[in-house]
This record gives sequence, C-alpha cells and structure tokens, in this order.
Amino acid sequence: MFRCMESLLPEFSFLFAFCKSESCLPHVFHDSHTALSHIAFFAMLQWKKRVMQSEGYIMETPYLVYLVDDETNLLELLQSYLESAGLQVRAFSNGTEVVSVLEGEQQPHLWILDIMMPDIDGYELLRLIRQKSDVPIIFISARDQDVDKIIGLELGSDDYLAKPFLPRELVIRAKKLLQRTYEKAVHVPAPSQTFQDWVQIGPYLISEKGRQVKEGEELIDLTTKEFELIIYFLHNLGLALNREQILTSIWGDDYIGSDRAVDDLVKRIRKKMSKFPLETVYGFGYRLTRA
Repeated sequence: MFRCMESLLPEFSFLFAFCKSESCLPHVFHDSHTALSHIAFFAMLQWKKRVMQSEGYIMETPYLVYLVDDETNLLELLQSYLESAGLQVRAFSNGTEVVSVLEGEQQPHLWILDIMMPDIDGYELLRLIRQKSDVPIIFISARDQDVDKIIGLELGSDDYLAKPFLPRELVIRAKKLLQRTYEKAVHVPAPSQTFQDWVQIGPYLISEKGRQVKEGEELIDLTTKEFELIIYFLHNLGLALNREQILTSIWGDDYIGSDRAVDDLVKRIRKKMSKFPLETVYGFGYRLTRA
C-alpha cells in the first residue's frame, strides 16, 4: 500500500519512510494500523487536490458555501471535496443550526441543502432562506423522484442532485452555478444589446445592471434563476426560444435533467408577475413581447 501511495506522491517519500519504521510508529500514533489509516487518508486528500488542480476544478475566488446534511460521514466527505476545489465551507448537521445563522451578518454565496433531515427539512429551510435572499441553492436528496425536484424548483432552488452521486459532480455543479451567478450576470449567446438602465416591458420596469424588477414603486422579489431568465428573454425580445436553448443558457451545458425545469421556472415568474407579456409557443417554447 505504501508503494502505491509513494508513486502517487513522491514528494512525501520521506514521510512514508519515517512511518514505515516500526520503532518510530509508537511515537507518532498508537499503533501501526492507526498510522497507516492516517497516512492513507492524508495521501488521498493530497492526491485528490492535485487531480482537481490539474483538471481546472480549483476556483480562484474563495466563495463561501454553507453545506447542510445530517449524514456526518457524507457531510465530511463533501466538505473535503469542496474545500479542495478552493471553496470556503461551513458545515451544518441539522436544520436548527441553520436557522440560528440566518439572522447573522455573514451569508454564503451558495447553499447546498439536504431535503430529508430529522428536525427541519430542506423545504422549510429553503422557504426561510428565500425570505432573506436570492442566493443560489442546490438541493441534494436520497429521494430521486420528479415531484421532489419540481417542489424544490418551485420553492426557488437552482439545481437538484439525487443521491448517490459522485462528490466531483457536486463540485462541478457548484462551480458552474457560482460562476454563472457571480462572474457573469447571464450566459447568453452573443446578445445583440446590453441594457444598462431601466427598460419597460408591459407594466414592469427591469434593470439588468441593478438586478431589479419593479411594478410601479414595488420591487418584485425574484430568485437568481428567475431574474436570469427574464434578462435572457429581454435580450431576445420578440424571438421564439425553445426549451433546449433556455436550458443551455440558464442552466449551462452540463445540466442533467429534463426541460420541465424551464416550464417550472416560467410558472414561478408568471405567478409573481401576472401581467408579464411572456407567450407560450405551443410545442416549442416561449416568446417575450413588449405588450
């Protein structure tokens, strides 16, 4: 086993040589088995970080992520992967801990929430978070059912990942969502124009720069995805856009899921903005008009 680890991490050969000495092991660990476990775990973390660096998974901006899951082993594993990708992670093992930090001044750039928890479930936490901010949210759950995904999306989550999943898949999704939200306002293919000031569509005033939508003097509370979709339609005013185009532009090329997510997002926008002139192009997609 040592030989395998040494080949992966030659720069730590001195450490392996030291720990292979039976006379030295008791001075460092209680027994040789404990030593092997610690060294194997250390080597795995270093190798994982090196692989992620070589494949471009390390983020330059130290975004803050709040990770919530009542499975302790999974929580620690996901935290280690996210931190290896350059993210700052604060982990919570129950919903009660989350509620206590919602009133705090420091808020994360991203929430990752487990749905099924014993005290306060992920749906209730999502409602509480959405009352405070539109920070992006990824749901993770052992229940891989369409109804769970739909409920999560309708309540305002931005992505959904069913267990079991590879930790690196969560890292990729988190990274893409953070980049779309904070490093570029909307991912649109070569927009013909950029709106800097207030633009009127029907009774609504929309500010891309200010990331705000108003009806009269009243600000409309929108999630990140809802606002991005509105801006995407605004950049393509009068054009019929199919669901695949919308999925790629709002969720990204790496999105894994059905185009039902588009319909659910449109439904949420229409519920909040009943006079928004967004037409359904049956059998195709949607089109935004001025009237």
